[in-house]
Amino acid sequence: MATILIVEDDPKIAYLLQTHLAKYNYAVILLKDFAHVLEEFKRLQADLVLLDINLPYFDGFYWCRQIRAVSHCPILFVSAREGPMDQVMALENGADDYITKPFSYEVVVAKVRSHLRRAYGDYASSRDERTIEYKGLLLYPERLLVQIGAQSVKVGKKEAQLLACLLEHGDRVVSRERLLEVLWDEDTFVEENTLNVYVTRVRKKLQELSIEGALETVRGSGYRLSSVWEEDAL
Repeated sequence: MATILIVEDDPKIAYLLQTHLAKYNYAVILLKDFAHVLEEFKRLQADLVLLDINLPYFDGFYWCRQIRAVSHCPILFVSAREGPMDQVMALENGADDYITKPFSYEVVVAKVRSHLRRAYGDYASSRDERTIEYKGLLLYPERLLVQIGAQSVKVGKKEAQLLACLLEHGDRVVSRERLLEVLWDEDTFVEENTLNVYVTRVRKKLQELSIEGALETVRGSGYRLSSVWEEDAL
């Protein structure tokens, strides 16, 4: 039985969602402590989250980022805010879907069932999350998260693509041409200066992890990772 966590401060809407979803044999939990959403999510180990935007203390975008940093479970926003930018922000912050109020309960159930099936059922591509690692420095591409020890930092999509290529090559030099190919896609033309921008961003993200000088420039060749964080640990 899948567990669904509803993070909705309107008690009437929350109760009606709970009642309707329970008919389909889901274990539905209504969150009461809106100051500690992440802690409650971890304690309950929910399989899917229905999340409102307008909440006490912190908004749904904040809590979506917090949950996404520790889990890749489906997160569906349910909100009265219909603006396209709200939907864009929800997806940019890690949500899987966006349902506007007023909504059809049948549509909510269908979306819940679909996302659970894709995440855990027959349509799930993999039960194991993909990671790329080099000497203790971990990248979670699906979560756009970089971690070393107990420290972690979020990265953008292009930064993650750049880091993935560098991590896969370890201490070997990766040419600028190869990195440009990695960053280029059908919708975005990447110039030489753009690569410099993303290299700078990756360096700043590594600095947030207390790693200085890890991304080396090899003049005339390209870039490589140097495991200076291992030296710091000695």
